[in-house]
Amino acid sequence: MARISRRRSAQPPKVVALGGGMGLSASLAALRRITGDLTAVVTVADDGGSSGRLRDELGVLPPGDLRKALAALCGDDDWGQTWARVIQHRFQSKGELHEHAVGNLLIVALWEQLGDHVQALDLVGKLLGAHGRVLPMSAVPLELQALVKGHDPERAEDVDTVRGQANVALTRGEVQSVHLVPHDPPAVPDAVAAVLDADWVVLGPGSWFSSVIPHLLVPELLEALTETKARKVLSLNLAPQPGETEGFSPQRHLEVLGRHAPKLALDVVLADEAAVPDRDSLTDAAKRLGAAVELAPVAQAAGSPKHDPELLAAAYDRIFRMHGRIGPWR
Repeated sequence: MARISRRRSAQPPKVVALGGGMGLSASLAALRRITGDLTAVVTVADDGGSSGRLRDELGVLPPGDLRKALAALCGDDDWGQTWARVIQHRFQSKGELHEHAVGNLLIVALWEQLGDHVQALDLVGKLLGAHGRVLPMSAVPLELQALVKGHDPERAEDVDTVRGQANVALTRGEVQSVHLVPHDPPAVPDAVAAVLDADWVVLGPGSWFSSVIPHLLVPELLEALTETKARKVLSLNLAPQPGETEGFSPQRHLEVLGRHAPKLALDVVLADEAAVPDRDSLTDAAKRLGAAVELAPVAQAAGSPKHDPELLAAAYDRIFRMHGRIGPWR
């Protein structure tokens, strides 16, 4: 009876999820179902759409991926779902407000009012009743640049520098590598502290070159990821992304990540069994990063490129219990 009592009163694992866009949103929607101690660390290199316009006009961090993360952390009750819809709402007009998201404007307004990125995001999270915390990975706007082979179809063998996250995501060429400008951006201290204090760090899913790998290009954040005692799980996409990772096998995703952060070791690689045609090659690629492979059904439907929050939550929960060090949540 004593053992049961201890488990019931145990604290959930401290989890930090890194990424951006819809991939991070999928991961957060799953993770909030299994832990109340959750922090999202979000890329800030977006330069398209509403975020890009606000960034250009006001010189602020692009708020779009931060907004999406906050929406994903909203609860399933009426309050949470109402606010999730409100901050995701985009104005439709023939004027300057066209396609601006309400949440982007709210976040930027609070940044200007409070003069503090973290304090403002914490306040938005409190307003929404978010099940977790959202932090930018850096306090300065970043530009993503990529070396791309065949970006110009008429020069298929040439390698060009493609500038901007939106352009990198849509390139028709083969991305060789990516880097950030500035090359050594400062990490947000709260993000570094969260990684160092975590029980688990989750990287991915998401746009590989524009949402996942950029976290590894922030020196202080990479150092924290290599030094933390937390275990690390890499969640693979369900399908290659048109343009950015067209034709990539699951194992190639790992190889690319390893080239950008050769000192980073992982513990688990999570993939959907239906999205892995060659298990042996994926297992070998994972071993080179120090990781074991866990296969689990996590797609909304067979062949779907979208994750199911409940299935993904079950997969994460199983990984945390099977691969985690003995911790207070056990």
